[in-house]
Amino acid sequence: MDERSTVSAEDYAVTPHPQAATAEERAGLMAAPVFGEVFTDHVARATWTPDAGWGHRRIEPFADLSLHPGATVLHYGQQVFEGLKAYRWADGSIRLFRPEANAARMAASAVRLSLPPVPEDDFLASIEALVRVDQEWVPDEGEASLYLRPLLIGTEPSLAVRPSRRVEYMLLACPVGSYFSGGVKPVSIWVAQGFHRAGAGGTGQAKTAGNYAASMQPQQQAQDHGCDQVLFLDARDDRYIEELGGMNVFAVRRDGSVWTPRITGTILEGVTRASVIELLRAAGREVVERDIALDELRAGIEDGSVVEAFACGTAAVVTPIARLVSPDFDVLVGDGGAGAVTSWLRETLTDIQYGRADDALGWMRRVL
Repeated sequence: MDERSTVSAEDYAVTPHPQAATAEERAGLMAAPVFGEVFTDHVARATWTPDAGWGHRRIEPFADLSLHPGATVLHYGQQVFEGLKAYRWADGSIRLFRPEANAARMAASAVRLSLPPVPEDDFLASIEALVRVDQEWVPDEGEASLYLRPLLIGTEPSLAVRPSRRVEYMLLACPVGSYFSGGVKPVSIWVAQGFHRAGAGGTGQAKTAGNYAASMQPQQQAQDHGCDQVLFLDARDDRYIEELGGMNVFAVRRDGSVWTPRITGTILEGVTRASVIELLRAAGREVVERDIALDELRAGIEDGSVVEAFACGTAAVVTPIARLVSPDFDVLVGDGGAGAVTSWLRETLTDIQYGRADDALGWMRRVL
C-alpha cells in the first residue's frame, strides 16, 4: 500500500496534450458553454489496486476511455462522483469553494459503494495539478467558473459480484456559465408521482450514478407537465419532502425562520446546503431541520406562512422556486419571484466564491 502521509500536485506527472486548443479555439468554446459539454485539454488520473494502493498519478491529454467490456462499472454500477467549482478572482488567482467537504463526501460515498476512498490530500492535489495545467480554461467573466467532476469507477474485468480489484480515479473539468439556460430565474417544481429517489438503507446519501439514472424518468414526467425540476417524497410514507433531482430544498417562513428536510440517509448532504445553513444562522435566522410534510408545505404556501422557497446545489448555487405543482394542485410561492432571503443568500454566497466579499468563514482555498 502507498504509505505516504502527504500527496502534492507535484506527484501528478504531466503529459501535455499534443493538440491542445489554441487561444482562439478556447475562446470560442468558452464564449457560451452549455453546462457540462465543453471540456478542458487534460484529465487527472490515478489507479488503485489492493497491493499498491493509490498510485500512477498523472495528468494526461483528455481522450476517450478504453475499458474492458467486463469492467465492473459497466455491469454493477460501482461508481461515485463529486462536483465542485474553481473560481477566478479579480487578482487573477484561482480558488476552490470548500473542497475539503467534497473530499469527505466522496470518501463516504466510496465506502458505501465498496470503493477505495481517495485521501483528502490526494483529492486536493489532483485538482491543483489539473488547474495548473489547464488554468487558461478558468473563465474570468461574470459568474462563469470551471466545474470540476472527480469520479471513481471499478475497472476490473470481472463479472463476479464483488468489489472491483482495480479502480480508476479521474478528474474532468468544464468551463461553465449558468446551470439553467437563460440565466437564473424562478423554477417550477413537479411533485414526483409514483417514483422515489431513495429508501432507508439505500444509496440516497451517496453521490452515485444510479441515483441520477433513476431520477431521469420522473424528471421527464416533470418536463411533460411544464416544470423545470422534480421534487421527491420519502419512500416509506410518500408524504414528506426530500430533495429535487440534484438539489436540496428550503422554505422561508413569514416569521423569518427557514425550514429544510433533515438528513436521514436518503437525502444527499449538499455542500451548498451546509453553507446556506451556516450563512443563515450567522445572520441570526433560525434554521429548522426536520421532516416536512408536502401537505404542510402546500398549506403554508397557500395561507402565506411560507413566503419563499428555494433550491441549492453546486451547479445552480441558489435557485428560487416559483411554483409547486402536482395533479391535485398548482400553487404560486409568494409572488412567483425571487424573495429577499433567496436573493440575499445567492448574492452572499457568490460574492464569497468570486472574492467580492470577505471570506470570514475560511471557505475558499487558493490553488493558483
